[in-house]
Amino acid sequence: MAKHICQTGFISLFLLLISVSYTEQLQSSQVQTLLRIQNLLNYPSFLNNWNNKTDFCNTEPTPTLTLVCYEGSITQLHIVGDIMTPRLPDNFSIDSFVTTLVKLPSLKVLTLVSLGLWGPLPSKFMRLSSLEILNLTSNFFNGNIPPSISSLTNLQTLILNSNNFTGKLPEGLGSLSALAVLNVKNNSLYGSLPHSLGNLENLRVLVLSDNRFSGEVPDFSSLTNLQVLELENNVLGSRFPIISDKIERILLRNNKFTFGIPGKVQSYYQLNHLDISSNRFVGPFPVSLLSLPSINYLDISENKLTGMLSENLPCNDELDFLNFTANLLTGKLPKCLLNDPKKRVVLYGENCLETGDGNQQPISFCKNEALAVGILPRSHKRKQASKVILGLSIFGGVFWGIVLVSAIFLVVKKFLAKREARKPLPSISAENGSTGYTSKFLKDARYITQAMRIGALGLPAYRTFSPEELEAATNNFDSSSFMGDGSHGQMYRGQLRDGSYVAIRCLKLKRNHSTQYFMPHIEMISKLRHHHLVSALGHCFEYYLDDSSVSRVFLVFEYVPNGTLRSSISERRVRRKLTWAQRIAAVTGVAKGIQFLHTGIVPGIFSNNMKITDVLVDQNLVAKISTYNLPLLSDNMGKGHLQNFLSGSKEFKSARAKHQDKLDIYDFGVILLEVISGRPINSRNEVEVLKDQLQASVIADDTSRKSLVDPAVRNLCSGESVKTMIEICCRCLLKDPSERPSIEDVLWNLQFAAQVQDAWRGDSQSSEGSPLSPLRSSRLKLTIRS
Repeated sequence: MAKHICQTGFISLFLLLISVSYTEQLQSSQVQTLLRIQNLLNYPSFLNNWNNKTDFCNTEPTPTLTLVCYEGSITQLHIVGDIMTPRLPDNFSIDSFVTTLVKLPSLKVLTLVSLGLWGPLPSKFMRLSSLEILNLTSNFFNGNIPPSISSLTNLQTLILNSNNFTGKLPEGLGSLSALAVLNVKNNSLYGSLPHSLGNLENLRVLVLSDNRFSGEVPDFSSLTNLQVLELENNVLGSRFPIISDKIERILLRNNKFTFGIPGKVQSYYQLNHLDISSNRFVGPFPVSLLSLPSINYLDISENKLTGMLSENLPCNDELDFLNFTANLLTGKLPKCLLNDPKKRVVLYGENCLETGDGNQQPISFCKNEALAVGILPRSHKRKQASKVILGLSIFGGVFWGIVLVSAIFLVVKKFLAKREARKPLPSISAENGSTGYTSKFLKDARYITQAMRIGALGLPAYRTFSPEELEAATNNFDSSSFMGDGSHGQMYRGQLRDGSYVAIRCLKLKRNHSTQYFMPHIEMISKLRHHHLVSALGHCFEYYLDDSSVSRVFLVFEYVPNGTLRSSISERRVRRKLTWAQRIAAVTGVAKGIQFLHTGIVPGIFSNNMKITDVLVDQNLVAKISTYNLPLLSDNMGKGHLQNFLSGSKEFKSARAKHQDKLDIYDFGVILLEVISGRPINSRNEVEVLKDQLQASVIADDTSRKSLVDPAVRNLCSGESVKTMIEICCRCLLKDPSERPSIEDVLWNLQFAAQVQDAWRGDSQSSEGSPLSPLRSSRLKLTIRS
């Protein structure tokens, strides 16, 4: 028995010794790996206590060193040096360091911060396939981020900020489905962001600041868990990123965002920090951002945001910092921002606010109109550039000969022009016009009406743009400037050197003509400049190099970003619809624009096929007609079309005799119909139904008439004003063009409607018996027809 017990004890002791020996051997292997890391890191002071006898798995964690073991293996290694740690010596080998590191295959968390590591990140690093968190902040890694990083399929956090990584972000990052944090801040990365980032459905934090990323931000709407988006100090743009409504922090500072702030931002109820400063954002500033329930930091400085602030705007009590500086805001600072000045910082200089101090611009400075431009690249020119250079070299002598002849020709031409100028001018009238309006006729200001010259006040001078100037304005024709493709060419936008924004229409021509052919068109367009038209600011020709004919024409117009008249009246997303008085002012502006097209220049512009969606409203609520009938925009443009347009021929006079001007009156009546009712009208049948209702209401009482008015303004309009608007609207929609009112009649009635509305607002009593009442008797009466 004793012998049996002895044998059993001996066996147990033997097994224990084997177990201890195995455990010590395993620990010894990892100890040697850690000591080798200590050596490769050049023995930093905070690792001085490491030696063969160190019990690594039981050391107390410190801010600079933490080791976590599980079942005898190291699973977490945190080594954090001083922020000022210099680069390791030249004899350091990142390859040797990583070769040693991968001998810890159970690592799930690896933090190597501020250790002076340098060199490209070797692909063998990806052998640490169990990694869930990798933090290599504040080292000197350079080169590209290895595409093989996508093999770390368990990775949840990747932090590579404050290194010297270059190149593009690997497309494979989008395959790391578990990734929740991606931080590559403060490197030298460049290029466009991979669209695959939009696949990271678990991503909560995305920090790409302080690099050189460019192009559009991918669609992040599918990142429903995203809480932090930091993109500051890059070259990104031009549209505001598309993000889910769980976002809490957005940093877009110092990029090239040029569009407006989308309405969806006003529904980011968890947003607490928003910085879009030092960009080129245009359009209205959404004042509801001030009262978002979580907002405490808001910086919109150094943009071109417009809008009027009022004293009664609400704001979040937790809003600690607000910067409006250097925008185009008007009005008064909200009172809520001035409460508790010790707690809240509010910066608002370089606007046009009524603050009473000297750090504001004059109100005229902020009455700019947000504009934008863009054109397509001229690739065929570049392809033929070498041919041109060769041709110029061969025919240089001939060229100079032509220059000499041209100089003589110009001298002779100038002499003849002076002699021609001494001749008396022919008598011209609307009824007895000449057989054709020459280029000189269109260019001579004496043939332009006084109405046109007054209407063009405040607009920059019309001029010729160079292709290079337009290329610079659009960042070399970046596709982000594309606005749309319609029957009258493609529209683009961008920014000119002086900071102004314009819209450019690109016309691709079906047939090639010389510059001479287009000049009558261009000279006509250059005269169509009025306060209530989206006016042309200039043009640019693009040529074929083989025959110098015009391949494309670019027309540079104003750009009005604040939406259409319809959106200001009938769209649900509009927070404040136009008041009744503002609606009258808007349609009066449209009528003045039509009057100018008909009579402001000879010959007039008719049959403009206007719709309410063609009327834009700028930040000052000035209505501008954006589409009107120009021969250069016609799909059938040719010599015959131009001649008919620019001549006093029988056909032209006949067209006027057949009430061509009354076609625009009908279109204006449809616009009035929508302005009164507040309903979008999209078919002829809807027009007829609503017109019949309005006609029936003319002989009814005020209550019945007002029941047809948009509910948003029904209780804020004068009964007399409503009746006047309804009557002129119905007359504009009469089937017989000859019975429709003239544009002058329309304007008189609109001005009367505005007067009685103003009197009604100023005096609660009936407008009957007021000094304005006698005007009512001279107003043209509506004839009701069955």
